Amino acid sequence: MSRIPTIAYEQAAPDAREIFDHYKKERGNIPNMFRTVAHRPEILRTMIAHFRAVMETGTVGLKLKELVIVRTSQINQCDYCLNSHTQLAHRYGWSEEQIADLANFRTRTDFSEREKAALELAERETTDSTGIDDHFWASLRRHFDEGEIIELAAAIGLFNYFNRFNNSLKMEPTK
Repeated sequence: MSRIPTIAYEQAAPDAREIFDHYKKERGNIPNMFRTVAHRPEILRTMIAHFRAVMETGTVGLKLKELVIVRTSQINQCDYCLNSHTQLAHRYGWSEEQIADLANFRTRTDFSEREKAALELAERETTDSTGIDDHFWASLRRHFDEGEIIELAAAIGLFNYFNRFNNSLKMEPTK
């Protein structure tokens, strides 16, 4: 059971209801994380703005962003984020086998070198961000330009935040 209850639509502040309406229309549900953060609508607004900037802009593409989000959430053992983002990763074309075996991405032949570089960034940023050495950075730059590296690092960083937030609050997956 979540440590903090969600806010019902009827109890939400008007600006939170606008966000709820958007997600209800887009996804068919209102994520529990957003319904919980609605206890502080000002934080919800900025959280959603940042989430949209990271996920809805740039040139990396949602398929690869969802893959690194799933890997980040696996490392952090965030059932809440894995519940929704594994489903999204499948919708973008990643197989059940690829998702289940992401820890072994380095030896798999069904990931491109570009995808492997992004997954390597997800692992390093999540487990030891100070250990990202110049050798790895050079290999990353062979596959991505500066803006794309920012996109990936932001997606990974955002989900490290979401993972920790949801794990500490024992957020129940949205049904």
